[in-house]
Amino acid sequence: MVQCPDRIIASMDTGVDDALALAYLLGSADECELGGVIAGYGNVDANTAYANTCAVLDLFGRADIPVFLGSEHPSWADAFIPDAGCAQFHGDDGLGNTRLAGSGALADGAGVPGDDMSGDDMSGDDMSGDDMSGDDMSGDDMSVDVPDEVVSVGGYLAGDVHAHPALGACSRVNRSRSVGHPQSTMPTALASGGKRRCSVDAADGIEYLIEQVREFGRDVTVLATGPLTDVDAAITRAPDIASKLRLVMMGGTLTQPGNCWDAVAETNIIQDPEAANRVFHSGADITMVGLDVTHQCLLPQSAADRWRATGTKRGRFLADLADFSIKANLEADPALFSGGMPLHDPLAAAVALDSSLVDCFDLALRAETNTGDFNGVRGRTTGDPVGLVNHSMPHVHVALGVDSERFLDEFVERMAEVCR
Repeated sequence: MVQCPDRIIASMDTGVDDALALAYLLGSADECELGGVIAGYGNVDANTAYANTCAVLDLFGRADIPVFLGSEHPSWADAFIPDAGCAQFHGDDGLGNTRLAGSGALADGAGVPGDDMSGDDMSGDDMSGDDMSGDDMSGDDMSVDVPDEVVSVGGYLAGDVHAHPALGACSRVNRSRSVGHPQSTMPTALASGGKRRCSVDAADGIEYLIEQVREFGRDVTVLATGPLTDVDAAITRAPDIASKLRLVMMGGTLTQPGNCWDAVAETNIIQDPEAANRVFHSGADITMVGLDVTHQCLLPQSAADRWRATGTKRGRFLADLADFSIKANLEADPALFSGGMPLHDPLAAAVALDSSLVDCFDLALRAETNTGDFNGVRGRTTGDPVGLVNHSMPHVHVALGVDSERFLDEFVERMAEVCR
């Protein structure tokens, strides 16, 4: 009997490393079936993530894979503004500016519904200064007439000292609906100009996740490379799926500093700590692939050069992504990233296919939801002290060790193959 490949459902805020993870999954067709992608907010706004996902799938000839629009803002906020830090590491378009630059591999790619992704206001070259302070979040810079809304700027309240909106992002605040109240939108244009069978109804992505878990149980793996808002929304709507859910998530950090402005929280967790905390306590089978291991998996420049040398559009695209991220990470921390870009999302994707790549420590886990005395720091992932006395609390498999050499060799080789 032929064994069916593992089934993967991905929840992505499709930026640079999400796109690399997506290409890796497409190159792993013998090992897994990618059943669909739910694209939501995080590195970019949800519409941009949706367009990026479609563009990548089309580039690799997989327009048959359904794409769904996921959460457009955190569970605690009414609207979302992309963060300057994410733009620094992912580009204004989320794909290392490959869709914006005239010479980029996806320059003629899919558009973003309702957004104008061109113009000087999207340059993003100056990531500091008064314009990025976040202190003046009202008036012309906001470009919204909803002063009573709670606006998340990269996971922080609009007035927080850490709230730094990406240049040009304020005019694209998404405040149309929550994931609990579906409202259809028009599908985006496709890079290939071909037909795509996909949905852009906000509720559909959550419903699809629920249906997949109910049908396949733990024979399907939910891979979350962005905030956990989609997964939390699915469990909240259908609590019965929690015990059947196998989740591999990229996010959090247990033994290392965070990668947010305060160097405490990790980006995917700070976006929606409430959602993460609920998921951690849901009873789902969760593997956390955080900075503890992803910072040990650095993609060298030689890999990007190898992909570019294939001479294909796919190879040039993957190399452009890697080049952008290697440069951004090196500028951010020359000591930590002298060896290349950290493969955050690709490692999580690889772990979803082969859990032996990492060594895990199981513990009751929580995401801090407040900052202050006896509360910790919002967004930080720590052991839940209640778990020390209540051993029946759900435990999370936290990856602390990784076979980085084996992973990197397999990743670089598989991506070289998918370039052809």
